[in-house]
Amino acid sequence: MSFLSKFVDERFLEYRRRSTSLAGMAGAVVVAWALFEYRYFFRHEWSWDLLAVLLAIALVKLGLMVWWYFTK
Repeated sequence: MSFLSKFVDERFLEYRRRSTSLAGMAGAVVVAWALFEYRYFFRHEWSWDLLAVLLAIALVKLGLMVWWYFTK
């Protein structure tokens, strides 16, 4: 038995996985959205690359949610 196994169990690892996933998604969306807004409002230009990133994140997330709903 390792030292950490006294303090770390499956619930802790699951919470860590979920929080990391959520933080990564939120970070990607917030950064992409903030850059898109900055370029649109201050530089007066459409940033199609950032809009594509935001749409890709949304479509993958929704697609996986639908897939998991119908396969489980």
